[in-house]
Amino acid sequence: MKIIACYSNKGGVGKTATSVNLARAYAAAGHKVLLCDLDPQGASGFYLRVKPSKKLTDARFFDDVARFTKSIRASDFEGLDVLPANMTFRDFDVFLSRMRNKRSRLKKALISAGSDYEVIILDCPPNFSTLSENIFKAADKIVVPVIPTTLSERSFDLLVGFFDANKLSKKKLTAFFSMVQQRKTLHLETMDAMRKLYRKRFLRSSIPFAADIERMGQNRAPVSEFAPRSTASLAYQKLYDEMENGVVSKR
Repeated sequence: MKIIACYSNKGGVGKTATSVNLARAYAAAGHKVLLCDLDPQGASGFYLRVKPSKKLTDARFFDDVARFTKSIRASDFEGLDVLPANMTFRDFDVFLSRMRNKRSRLKKALISAGSDYEVIILDCPPNFSTLSENIFKAADKIVVPVIPTTLSERSFDLLVGFFDANKLSKKKLTAFFSMVQQRKTLHLETMDAMRKLYRKRFLRSSIPFAADIERMGQNRAPVSEFAPRSTASLAYQKLYDEMENGVVSKR
């Protein structure tokens, strides 16, 4: 089982869109996938038309395997299941702070309840917290969307600094540029500078700023389902190909 976290300490960078589209790409490639939404806003579940269980509260998420499993919902797409978030997830940090081995509880819960899946994708809330430390420990790979602007650059610097300060493995960090506008000089300059600074961290694939991605909320589906030939859909496929196979597809 592979655990992939889509994480950023900055909000509004495209984490949920990335989580949903990557989950669909993995499922379309034949993997059995669980998309686990850890953000109490529950946007991943909304995009995939699934409603959360109100009975999966903070304690049961980490301690009740049966309730965790019963709260998983099938999506409209073969091979893709969803564990949608509910508002009680906002109390995860409070609950985790009271537990023994508090930084490994998420991994234990995912391994116990997600053993039927080849890939688990985590859609993560944007903060540094006990939950995020659990995410860093549980994930085999942490995918970080970065908008090529000054504040997003600073946020990524802070994330790398956090890993250094806490002696976490930076090999897990895989970043890519999100919401890219090629006509903006700032975007091009920032991408060039960050790729030089973090040569091993950034993928060659990037996701454009595209209306089709914004339309996911209207269509409540991955981009590949309602705009399969769009620039955005092809970009997510290239992102998947590079993450999974180490190459950027030419399609």
